[in-house]
Amino acid sequence: MADGDGWPVFDCGVEAALVVALESGRILDANPAACRLLGYDGALLRRMAIVDLHRGQEPALLVFTEAVLDRGVYWTRSLSARHAGGAALRLEYAGALLPGGVLLLTLHDLDARRRRDIEAEGELYLHDGLGAWQRVERVFHEFERENRLILQAAGEGIYGVNAEGLTTFVNPAAERILGWSAADLLGRDMHALVHHHRPDGAPYPAQQCPIYAAFRDGEVHRVSDEVFWSRDGRPIWVEYTSTPIHGDGVVAGAVIVFRDISQRREAEERLRAALAEVDRLRRRLELENTYLQEEIRLSGNHQGIIGRSPAIQAILRQVDLVAPTDASVLVTGESGTGKELIARAIHDASRRSGRPLIRVNCAAIPRELFESEFFGHARGAFTGALRDRVGRFELADGGTLFLDEVGEIPPDLQGKLLRVLQDGLFERVGEERTRAVDVRIVAATNRDLRAEVERGRFRQDLYFRLNVFPIVSPPLRDRPEDIPLLAAHALRNAVARLNCGPLALTEGDVRRLAAYRWPGNVRELQNVIERAAILARNGRIHLDLPAGEPAVVPAAAVATPGVATIETAQDLRARERANIVAALEAAGGKVSGPGGAAERLGVPPTTLASRIKALGVDARAVRERGRRGVMPPP
Repeated sequence: MADGDGWPVFDCGVEAALVVALESGRILDANPAACRLLGYDGALLRRMAIVDLHRGQEPALLVFTEAVLDRGVYWTRSLSARHAGGAALRLEYAGALLPGGVLLLTLHDLDARRRRDIEAEGELYLHDGLGAWQRVERVFHEFERENRLILQAAGEGIYGVNAEGLTTFVNPAAERILGWSAADLLGRDMHALVHHHRPDGAPYPAQQCPIYAAFRDGEVHRVSDEVFWSRDGRPIWVEYTSTPIHGDGVVAGAVIVFRDISQRREAEERLRAALAEVDRLRRRLELENTYLQEEIRLSGNHQGIIGRSPAIQAILRQVDLVAPTDASVLVTGESGTGKELIARAIHDASRRSGRPLIRVNCAAIPRELFESEFFGHARGAFTGALRDRVGRFELADGGTLFLDEVGEIPPDLQGKLLRVLQDGLFERVGEERTRAVDVRIVAATNRDLRAEVERGRFRQDLYFRLNVFPIVSPPLRDRPEDIPLLAAHALRNAVARLNCGPLALTEGDVRRLAAYRWPGNVRELQNVIERAAILARNGRIHLDLPAGEPAVVPAAAVATPGVATIETAQDLRARERANIVAALEAAGGKVSGPGGAAERLGVPPTTLASRIKALGVDARAVRERGRRGVMPPP
């Protein structure tokens, strides 16, 4: 029996087997199955002892051997031979005592046995399920045969799946919508092909699919807002119904009827977007209306720039020049001289007149609210920010923003304002989103911004950005010929507002008004006239002028509107001299050049120089007195 010469049947065994001498423990033979299982060459195994395969397990090996000797046949799973590669094998040992003191060991691989058991169960399931599969197939074939004409003619996509989720039939409409041919879909997992992801791109597990749920719970499932995926990876918005199909009393699968609603959904999205835009514009219009109503309440009756003086005519010419452009305008002048009226005139004559003129009084905004007032804020940006707020820049988009008293803007905010003027970009407070606006800037100030720049209180680059086109609004004392017109206009407004009966100015009233210096300019004139209207008795107004040094004004310059006045040559000469002095003061003593007195009067510089000499006007003295705030004598 040595070296396996007497074991031909032993060599053909399917299970691994070893022949071991009981006396020496040497392995006498090993069949090919044992060599494959243990990873050793047969010749090598025959030079080994059985204990070499079970180092560290000698007690268990001895117990097993004694049991075989006692009973003749015995088995155990307490031993584990080690593979030539070092891995421990899960084995079941069967031992049998043979004549001649020889032990036959059969080694059963437990992992291989488990795999065989699973395969055997699968064969049984396949055998048992073959009949059921054939019955399901007959159900779907019968359904397709009976409804072939409907399936072919239907405009909706229709397909069927069996209880395993595999496609059983597909109609032409489904092929057209999905881009797959029926041959590509039949017998394949439909969910994995067309329903594998949700609309947001997240995976769609088959266990959660309403289509498959129909043949799990036997219920009809209707879905109106999901996507199927076409063959080219394009999402198709669909609504579908998954209806279970019964055969022989069991659910055999489901029929799915679906419709492409992509166009309808796109139309709904466009409608929602349009409604959102309408709502946004409605809210913006409400804000603009609220703002404009507030402006009307605050500013009263603005009927435009009133005056016939050369200074006013020069301003109107400047307005005509700059209004059609988008250039920034800086209006300078004393308080109450009508700087806002100039801004409104520029806006009304511009291409932006269809959009609002938004006014910001920079002197009235608390320092900590400047940024919110200009740029708006997001809800929760700071304590008290209970909702989103649109800032003045966004409100003025497409229109004009009037920055009144621009010199009051804090230095730390001037840089942010400069960025909006340069790039048209800003962020709301507490929000990271960058917004773009198209705004034309008209700024006004009663400060000397150039001096503020030199003192370091105003950014030079912002000053240059605002001062693209400067306009000087002259004080009322420099245009006395406009006082009668302004007073008459203010009286008409006061009478209409106060409902105090017909009132009129006498020539004496006009002379008194023209003789006053008006440190508060037009605003003070309006207040005086309104107070006079309130104090009026029996159709006669009562002027209550503040005490102050009167200005000496030629009588010809203060004629009552509508009343003809005869002027002497001396009167004409005095009025012309006063007019030239007023132009020189408005121009800072400058005769020629841009903004000079000649330009303001609309005459050549050489003509004005001749008239100055003939009338004995000292331009230098006028300039010096203007700096000290003293009116020059006529």
